[in-house]
Amino acid sequence: MQSDRIKIAVFETSRRGGRFHAVPQDLIAQWNQPDPLEVKVQVQTDQRRQRITGFGGSFTDASAFLVHQMSPAQRQRILEAYFHEDGAHYSLTRTHMNSCDFSRFQYSYAAVEGDTDLKHFSIDPDQEFLIPMIQSAQEISKDGFNIIASPWTAPPWMKDNHAWVGGHLREDMHPTWAQFFVKYAQTYQAEGISIWGFTVENEPHGNGDNWESMLYSPEQMTEFVQLHLGPVLEENGLGHLNVLGYDQNREGIDEWVSVMYRDAESAQYFDGTAVHWYESTHDYFPAALERAHQAAPDKFLIQTEACCDAQTPVWQNDDWYWRAEATDWGYTWREPEKKHLHPKYAPVHRYARDIIGCLNHWVDGWIDWNMVLDRQGGPNWFENWCIAPVIVDPAADDVYFTPLFDVMCHFSKFLRPGSTVLSSVCDDPELMAVAAETADGSNVLVCFNPGDTPRTMCIVGLSEDVRIRIDSEAIQTIIISSKNPSNP
Repeated sequence: MQSDRIKIAVFETSRRGGRFHAVPQDLIAQWNQPDPLEVKVQVQTDQRRQRITGFGGSFTDASAFLVHQMSPAQRQRILEAYFHEDGAHYSLTRTHMNSCDFSRFQYSYAAVEGDTDLKHFSIDPDQEFLIPMIQSAQEISKDGFNIIASPWTAPPWMKDNHAWVGGHLREDMHPTWAQFFVKYAQTYQAEGISIWGFTVENEPHGNGDNWESMLYSPEQMTEFVQLHLGPVLEENGLGHLNVLGYDQNREGIDEWVSVMYRDAESAQYFDGTAVHWYESTHDYFPAALERAHQAAPDKFLIQTEACCDAQTPVWQNDDWYWRAEATDWGYTWREPEKKHLHPKYAPVHRYARDIIGCLNHWVDGWIDWNMVLDRQGGPNWFENWCIAPVIVDPAADDVYFTPLFDVMCHFSKFLRPGSTVLSSVCDDPELMAVAAETADGSNVLVCFNPGDTPRTMCIVGLSEDVRIRIDSEAIQTIIISSKNPSNP
């Protein structure tokens, strides 16, 4: 029986219509009765794992442009939903250096060919929309948030193929490209925007020669960081900025961490590893994540990009985001031996499964892709349409918060930076759960029931057992804390 020594708060999102709503306390009290079919969730408080770096989404040119097409009231509504403490309360974000596929056009901050001293370096392309969006978010955020910046490519004149897409950074341009990161951090700082860190390159394997890209092997990236990027950041008083290697799909992580962390010299300037989720629509590659952690247990392991891609957003239809075969990516074109990695899926299920799976396998931060897209899934110069948690119709000044926004809230709002993930075991393989201890000593569990039957969970291993009822096809965040005698 639950005692009066603890407080329990439950927030639930379900297919049946609940949108991140607080469950009434009288209903929580009714859940206290044992259920012969209850599922045991064992929290192992003595097995403390990684500290949370944060959760959030990405500032892109596309998102920033759209936000500024909305009325001031709707613009404020969107940014408060993401960054206010009463909203999702994002703590970890990402943005692109130079253009990316979710830019309206291709551009570089070093547009003048042959300018190896970067005398003409300019962030003017970001001044109209992107920088104001970040600054507005900063004004709203009570606790602030960290920003990871990622280049999709160096300017074409620095590359061996002299093109936006594909090709390698020329060896003689390594010093200039390293200095580019310094210029970027310094110039953004002058705008009041501090960069927390960088990934060296977005998707160094390339993207099928479709949009901005630049290729690295693990050896090439490690050499660039070891000999150029790391030293030049230190020389310019920016050694505190975090450098994350790799930044592509988890399946291929082994060959990268084996090179990045092969010895003290190669590892010294890498602060962690970045990964994406696109290799599969259901497999989160737990074994690969475990190996990445073991290769560098004291460094960050951050999911830096995820989205439902190659899909035009569905407008004002919450149920679509829960449908078992709503969409797919990759099945129609992947090699026969890899088609099993890409079954059709429910977007909500994919997000919930992946985030919980990642947290239970040492990932300390999880970043969504675009924060805002339009009803087409753009703007995107390549027409590579995707879904974002927030969809807007600028012509009608209308905003649709999809159920994916609620999924992000379940993690970002209560699993704050500095929280510690705890080991946990669920005795029903269909249900998923992750447990953490927050800075104030409260316990937070995020649970996901993908099945079509409501379940009772008995959470054991804390100061006392707690029974919670979770709806069918539902996500719950459960906060368990000690009551303050002076404020019962």
